[in-house]
Amino acid sequence: MEFVDTHTHLFAEEFKDERAAVIQRALSASVQSLLLPNIDADSIGDLKAFSALAPPHCYPMMGLHPCSVKEDYLQQLEKVRQELFSTYKYYAVGEIGLDLYWDKSTADIQKIALLQQCQWAVELGIPVSLHTRDAVSETIACLKTMDKRPAGVFHCFTGSIAEAQEIIALGYALGIGGVVTFKNSHLPNVLRDIPLERLVLETDSPYLAPVPFRGKRNESGYIPHIAGKLAEIYNVGIEVVAATTTATAKSIFKL
Repeated sequence: MEFVDTHTHLFAEEFKDERAAVIQRALSASVQSLLLPNIDADSIGDLKAFSALAPPHCYPMMGLHPCSVKEDYLQQLEKVRQELFSTYKYYAVGEIGLDLYWDKSTADIQKIALLQQCQWAVELGIPVSLHTRDAVSETIACLKTMDKRPAGVFHCFTGSIAEAQEIIALGYALGIGGVVTFKNSHLPNVLRDIPLERLVLETDSPYLAPVPFRGKRNESGYIPHIAGKLAEIYNVGIEVVAATTTATAKSIFKL
């Protein structure tokens, strides 16, 4: 079996003392590819340093997270642009999007940043990793204003059946993480109406660890627990989940 973790922050401070070890645990769990989303200008150095630890397995993205869209967002975007259009290889523009959970006052500039970064993705021919906390419909509305949209993933999807269907109709995949394993999650009922081929796996580590690690630090090696839950939902073997989601991830991110 081979898995892809399409969204993991293994370069974050929470892993600073055991970065090589968490990579090894991921590989031991058959997680062969790690897609690493950037946050802002300050995280670029750590992102690149971590990616250099295991080049065949680490695939960096470059973007400005919506929670980092503040008064200096134009300067932050310029740094992102310089990185994206440099000779350094980035596999997606991310993590980008809208977050109306933490700060609605920046909604307008978040939308500007989102659309600018989506346009860069189109120009570069690479996908996007979309953060949409409390903002799925707003993100969809932004994307619909574009003449040409990039491919990509709605990361950490926890929405409704209607939202899932609209996202898929636009050509995007759903990033499914540890939330699907939570006891009171509504996601299993949502996903039963969604083709497995439109899903990719992710951890969003160090956040949102799946059961039986809920409440603890998450890491990419826990991907099989998410895949196991999907195998239960779709009534297929975990090997089928691995093969299907890995094929989708490799197609989107051109791995």
